[in-house]
Parts: sequence; C-alpha cells; structure tokens
Amino acid sequence: MERRVAERLRGALSPFGFEVHAFKVGWYNAVVQPAFHLPYPDDTLAFVVLSTPSMFEKALKPFVNKERLKIIRDPVDQCVAYHLSRLKEKFPDQAVDIMFDYELLPNRKPKFLAQTAAHVSGAAYYYQRKDVKLDPWGKKKIFGVCIHPRYGGWFAIRGLLLFPDIQVPFLEQCAPVDCVSTEEQRIELLEQFNFHWQDTRYRDIIEVKEKYSEEQKAYFATPPAERLKLLGLTQEIHRSIFH
Repeated sequence: MERRVAERLRGALSPFGFEVHAFKVGWYNAVVQPAFHLPYPDDTLAFVVLSTPSMFEKALKPFVNKERLKIIRDPVDQCVAYHLSRLKEKFPDQAVDIMFDYELLPNRKPKFLAQTAAHVSGAAYYYQRKDVKLDPWGKKKIFGVCIHPRYGGWFAIRGLLLFPDIQVPFLEQCAPVDCVSTEEQRIELLEQFNFHWQDTRYRDIIEVKEKYSEEQKAYFATPPAERLKLLGLTQEIHRSIFH
C-alpha cells in the first residue's frame, strides 16, 4: 500500500521539484517530546515533503505567473499549499491530512518538528550537538541542521502528508545517509550554521549535485517583505486592490 501511495505522490509532485519520503508516525513520536506528538496511531502512514532546488523554476515561477493577483502572503508558502492541497484529488477514497512547516499550535510552537521528521523518514540526516564527541561550545546554544545527500543544505522541508486510514505495521525504516561523517566536518557544519548561516557556506559542507540558482539565492536572501518586488508583484497587487 505504501508503495502505491508513494508512486502516486511522486508522480504528482516530482515534476514540480518536490521529494516525498515515507515514515510511520510512531518513528517520529518515539524521538520527540509528548508536546510534539502527532495525534495518530503509531503505524499510520506519513510522508515528509521536501522542496529541491528545481522547485523555484518548476513550481514557484509558474505559480506566480498564473496566480499573481491572488498572492497576498508569502509566495512560496502559497505555492506549496497549492500543490499539496491538490493531492487530495489524487486520493478521492482516502483521508489526507496536511501539515505545513509554517503552521503553529496555539502555544506558538510548530505543529511538527520538521528536521526530526526528515531524519526519521531517511530523507536527510539531522546533525545535532550530540553528534559531536568533543563538544567545543561550552554553554552556547547550538541548533542542529539537516543535510541532504544530494543537495547538501540547498533544500527545504515544506510539510507532512498523513494518511489516517492507512496503517503500515511492516514498513521498514531507512536510515538517512550520514554524509557529514567526520568529527571535524560536523563541528564545521554546526559552527557555520549557527554563527555564519547568512553566508550559506554550511549548505556546501558536502559536494552537492544541484543547488539554488543565483536568482533563487537572491530571492531567499531578500527580507520576506521585499520578495514580492523581485517577482514583480507589488504593482499588480496594488492595482488589484484599488481598481
């Protein structure tokens, strides 16, 4: 069952630069605090959705051109929501619950821990402080980061797809690829991500097969409030509101 669902999801999302990776809810719930548990039985089938570097050209720009007068918030969030919501049409006989990476609980905490979901699904390895044996940071707060074996840090975790009616007790877990395997590399990665994240060097901690284009880098380096200008949207939105 998982294979058929995965094939249908990949057929719908891969042409637009998205990846999907399956996991059981129980794998995720076993490694997060109870406050972040997903409210489904342990054997429930779920998928984490990633955007790859090609999503910018294959999904975002066509979406903006088609829906330019309807874009009222972050174009990437709206584009992802559009593509994931359409998946329900592919599964008319199944319930499909969607969680987006930007959604928050009433207590302002995220609905799910995206990097943990990516790790348990085998999509990307979540490197954390505990992965370094000789910790050089003392009392400093150190955040972890996921690295994809193909894209390094040039990707994003966009959401979860959950299938409440599909139980997969025999689904086998695939470990993520440990592509930053030495102590020195891991220290370098966490140093760059925590203290120099704006120069994006951490994204190239491994040799990548594909990365963001210069246009895409400029887009994501621009403050969110100014990104609409890069896409040529502000004047059209202004006209659509006042005319």
